[in-house]
Amino acid sequence: MFKGKFDINLDFMKIKSPSLIGVDISSSSVKMVELSRVGKGKGSFRVERYVIEPLAANTVQDGNILDLESVGESIHQGWKRLGSKCKDIALALPSSDVITKKIIVPAGQREEDLEFQVENEASQYIPFALDEVNLDFQVLKPLPKNPNEVEVLIAASRKDKVEDRVAVALAAGLRTIIMDVEPYAAQAAYELIKDQLPDGDNQIVALVDIGATVMKTNVLHNGESVYMRDQPFGGDQLTQEIHNQFNLSLEDSERAKRNGSLPENYKTDVLSPFCETLAIEVMRAIQFFYTSTQYTEINYILIAGGCAAIPGLDDIISARTQVSTLVVNPFLNMDLSSRIIPRQINSDAPSLLIACGLAMRSFDLS
Repeated sequence: MFKGKFDINLDFMKIKSPSLIGVDISSSSVKMVELSRVGKGKGSFRVERYVIEPLAANTVQDGNILDLESVGESIHQGWKRLGSKCKDIALALPSSDVITKKIIVPAGQREEDLEFQVENEASQYIPFALDEVNLDFQVLKPLPKNPNEVEVLIAASRKDKVEDRVAVALAAGLRTIIMDVEPYAAQAAYELIKDQLPDGDNQIVALVDIGATVMKTNVLHNGESVYMRDQPFGGDQLTQEIHNQFNLSLEDSERAKRNGSLPENYKTDVLSPFCETLAIEVMRAIQFFYTSTQYTEINYILIAGGCAAIPGLDDIISARTQVSTLVVNPFLNMDLSSRIIPRQINSDAPSLLIACGLAMRSFDLS
């Protein structure tokens, strides 16, 4: 394994036992979720605390932290509002900062032999010197037709990308225990959601996370990712349209969008056209999936991210794509602590998918 000066690997998809807070750093906010275990089984969790702390504009762009001090301060403020004593956290890198590759290797190798083979394979696919990256791997499963071989997922990221995230957490007084990858964190939370679908284990599901600046599509077949694509579209376009239509500053436009204090013609003149455009972008993502893979259908679209909370958006996407569309809520079957307001968490749930998946890294789900 290769370790940077913060002494942390990517450590993706591996189980850890200490209590962790899941922390998702997006372009517009920091989301934190803390869970506890109340029994056995995948659904036996309680939401202890969560918080969404806004980020100053332009502090995070395209997954890159541009203002470490400002982001560190937002994480610190969010942690204080969270009211938790836990200072150990799980973070995630955006998929654009991570190179992944699946390889086939003989089963039953010693750990050091497998590490050596992974390093050799990684050197062929990574366009950087290995001492410039954080590298990790995970043994996935034996091959169905050849149990003497196993599939291994390799992930690598530039050290500076990892170190920036660890540094802002450190500035907030928190310790990074796990560095995951955002799509894998979302997949962990999807394990809680798939039971809400008919025949959830045997479906092709498009998980569409619509954030402030990027729409991220991850298509899963039997719970495994078969396709990923990012598109430069998100809630900031809606904020920009509010700014143009009502002559408000961008800050006031964002605030008015969130608290619902816009004129009556907002829904017809701004929100409805935005939702239609968003639905077209989702349809475009699905068409790219069909033309890029051997698959010809999607059974469900699950929408996440801040935009997923727009009332009726799921119906608009379903009508445009002719695919059943649901708004994700990983907390639907969880207990809630007395600190949690049910109506509020139901509204916030779509934007907390990654943070929830990261918080789940505390538990052995086998």
